[in-house]
Amino acid sequence: MEVYLDNGATSYPKPEIVYETVDYFLRKIGTSVGRGCYPKALKAEEIVYNTREKLARLFNITDPKRIVFTHNATESLNLAIKGFLNNGDHVITSSMEHLALWRPLKRIEKEKDVEVNYLQCSSEGEINVADIRNAIKPNTKLIALLHASNVTGSLFPIEEIGKIAKENDIYFLVDSSQSAGAYSIDVQRFNIDLLAFTGHKCLLGLQGTGGLYISPRVSLTPLKEGGVGGYTLLEGQPNVLPERFEAGTLNVVGIAGLNAGISYILEKGIDKIRKHKEEMISYFLGELKRIENIIIYGPLNPQNKVGVISINIQGQKPSEVGKILGEKYGIAVRTGLHCAPWAHQTIGTLETGTVRFSLGYFNTKKELDYTLEVLEKITNPLFF
Repeated sequence: MEVYLDNGATSYPKPEIVYETVDYFLRKIGTSVGRGCYPKALKAEEIVYNTREKLARLFNITDPKRIVFTHNATESLNLAIKGFLNNGDHVITSSMEHLALWRPLKRIEKEKDVEVNYLQCSSEGEINVADIRNAIKPNTKLIALLHASNVTGSLFPIEEIGKIAKENDIYFLVDSSQSAGAYSIDVQRFNIDLLAFTGHKCLLGLQGTGGLYISPRVSLTPLKEGGVGGYTLLEGQPNVLPERFEAGTLNVVGIAGLNAGISYILEKGIDKIRKHKEEMISYFLGELKRIENIIIYGPLNPQNKVGVISINIQGQKPSEVGKILGEKYGIAVRTGLHCAPWAHQTIGTLETGTVRFSLGYFNTKKELDYTLEVLEKITNPLFF
């Protein structure tokens, strides 16, 4: 039996409509946007704009043009951080962040006179909202946080944090890599000024797709310059959105696949998707807790976490456990530090890393039962 439990890296499988849409686009359309006025090019334009509209519906964004496409959340976060912060600014972030947010902050901290406050989270990977209030200074310009951890699965209370940002006239950047498409995100209600998302995880699209929502009150400097299909006589990037931030040829086939993934999500409904995932998380966690020699990291309440569950088997290296699960039993997991070393330092696993199981919408109870059966077998001290 093969079981895919690495959805925190890339969701798999995709809905059938995603495969069909990508195949159709490549065979029947296959063109770029902004580079022609013939029917196929106009159809590609329509697909791209329609994807913006669906994302706007998903995130309650008023103007779809304020969604710019990138290659992934990493590029989105780089654009948001490097294009926004200036000398003298103060930023609040957390100890649970992925390198996609952490490294751009570290670079801007070194290259500009920007101060970054890295708030220490709990050993379960949860943030104390009071710490955010206490860290605010007169020059605090940005609160930059993930929505959900890719190590512990812990969900941050971004609605509450957004209220704090609004009360203090601070901009709010959210990394939704592990949550967009599976958990409700409302940029209006949550007071989000910058929302970075990726297409290949819970949005059920392809690798190489992502985007950034930029609120009307945010002014960003482009991360890159180049052709946008129009405004050719301008020396610099045009000031209009989304073209200002979309230099070069867009990954239109990827965006078409993303369009299909979002359509699937909107049809199913976020509430239904979240309910299913919470049921799977609750079941898997409950069964894991009764297996001896397993250490579980992060919150145990399924309502406080996404489908990311990190464990270790006492006395065993995560890399060896992951290899056995994959090669001998066909169970795909991720091991190591998951591109988030400070998160591992926070939960006490920096020296070892963890074995990460990340559940997706298409995982079944049968697959989880098989995985649990295997875990019971290999946690026996006589197995190794």
